[in-house]
Amino acid sequence: MTSSRRRALTFALAALGAALFLVAGLPLPFLLGPMLACLLAALIGAPLAGAGQFGIFMRTFLGVAVGSSITPSVLAELPDLAGSLAIVPLFIAVIALVGYPLFRRVFGFDHPTAWYAAMPGGLQDMLVFGEEAGGDVRALSLIHATRVLVIVTVAPLIMTFYWGVDLSQPPGAPLRATDPVEVGVMVAAGFFGWKIAERVGLFGASILGPMILTAVLSLSGLITHRPPAEIIQAAQFFIGIAVGVKYAGITWRELRVDVSAGLVYALVLAGISLIFIELIVWLGLAPALDAFLAYLPGGQAEMVVIAIIAGADLAYVVSHHLLRIIIVITLSPLISRLFDRPGRP
Repeated sequence: MTSSRRRALTFALAALGAALFLVAGLPLPFLLGPMLACLLAALIGAPLAGAGQFGIFMRTFLGVAVGSSITPSVLAELPDLAGSLAIVPLFIAVIALVGYPLFRRVFGFDHPTAWYAAMPGGLQDMLVFGEEAGGDVRALSLIHATRVLVIVTVAPLIMTFYWGVDLSQPPGAPLRATDPVEVGVMVAAGFFGWKIAERVGLFGASILGPMILTAVLSLSGLITHRPPAEIIQAAQFFIGIAVGVKYAGITWRELRVDVSAGLVYALVLAGISLIFIELIVWLGLAPALDAFLAYLPGGQAEMVVIAIIAGADLAYVVSHHLLRIIIVITLSPLISRLFDRPGRP
């Protein structure tokens, strides 16, 4: 089957998944519906294909959504986040101390695969570092995809049934109520922010580049709204596809070893996260919902989507995920070399 036909099949399955979630009244239909539909199709051997560069472009609107929320009043509140942000390095250290032995000793992965599987950084960055270190890129892809899949699937259920958060509400104003010129500025900010960030080698370029550029436009008053609801929903659709198609071509061995390892690790991560969330709330550093979204190590794009729809404090949530990823990307290659010294088992 040609790539265009695989892509068409993937989009059709994703649309079916979104429609079923909408009809059933399930949370986050445009994210979870495509994600789970593509996952199930991949598990039965369907020939799937991601959306390529267009799918990455659609992610830029999440960066635009965050950047448009950065106003002078939000900047004034950033010093108040220092106490909560200071706990992020400890959070990462606990994850590493638990995760690395789990993958190395329990599941038997080699050092680079175990180390970068345990690191709660961006999926693409961990794949690049893991490949450079000689790790199993396919295993890393499946482990991190499973981590994101489990956390992003379970988190909305907890939010819906425990906090009563309405995740079926539109993530913004409708397109017809938004100034077309401002929409055009948002599209340009997304595209150029992405490409400029990519050119300078910024990690998470498709989200952080648009976020930074849009924040500048927001602070200057050129952007005064978030992207319209329909655009955010479309971004969710393509993010769901991106996670689901990671399982395309999966073998029984990969399902038994790599996906099982990712599933166990996701549950371990959830337990660690809940301990830190309780600590943050107990210290009075943030409301429970904001702490929950900030300290769950799902994918950056996926957690931003959930935060937008839940009406959470975007500055708080994004700053914690951003710091987590910066620390992991900066320090993980250095610490990995210490673990991999000659003579270590």
